Amino acid sequence: MLASLFMVSACTNGKTQSLETFYTNAKIISVDKVIIQDGSTGASTTITNQEQIDEFLSLIKDIEFTPQNNQEKREGWRYGITLFDGEKEFKFTLNNIGNTYYDSTPDIHPIVDNYYKQLEIVGE
Repeated sequence: MLASLFMVSACTNGKTQSLETFYTNAKIISVDKVIIQDGSTGASTTITNQEQIDEFLSLIKDIEFTPQNNQEKREGWRYGITLFDGEKEFKFTLNNIGNTYYDSTPDIHPIVDNYYKQLEIVGE
């Protein structure tokens, strides 16, 4: 039992990875829908246009996520993102993937914030 617990924690902690590595490891290969939810308002935007999905993924897929030293539980989040490949989904917030908190390089916050605000303007 201890060995299996170690294996689970080893998979979620430890190394710096690109966002694309995280979602492809979760078997998300062909993203056909993206939901971006604003954590401060609860509002969300759903993207199903493949050109917009590809544009968004090109902005974020190469961002590197490095585990933070402090893994204490936190409250709230700025944006939550769900990537869909058919029925399969991969959910994360800008600093949390699975049960691990991360720093991103470059900082993913302004990239997602700008993209989300662009979608709001276009949607009006």
